[in-house]
Amino acid sequence: MDTLINSFDTLEQLIYDEEIRIKEIDVHPDMDMLLIILNTGSVLQEKLSNYPTLKSASIATLRNYELIGKGTGIHWPDLDEDLSLKGFLRNSIKNQVTGSRIV
Repeated sequence: MDTLINSFDTLEQLIYDEEIRIKEIDVHPDMDMLLIILNTGSVLQEKLSNYPTLKSASIATLRNYELIGKGTGIHWPDLDEDLSLKGFLRNSIKNQVTGSRIV
């Protein structure tokens, strides 16, 4: 009998089952935009202004990021800021079902 308990929620399960990962990001402060490019070819959009630490950072600082957790998160070492793929997907789904526009 397998006693291993899966503690992933539905979104985490999707990320791991489908091996969805962040491939890279692209930042456009002049347009208040953070693009999250996934290994699936999908692109998620976030407003930089939703993240005060990122919004006030220079373009050079924003471009100095590391993918963490095998592409399930982003870390900005100069800012000590981490954001997750799960959070980006949750925001994207919320915006789609509520009809909210990101940009």
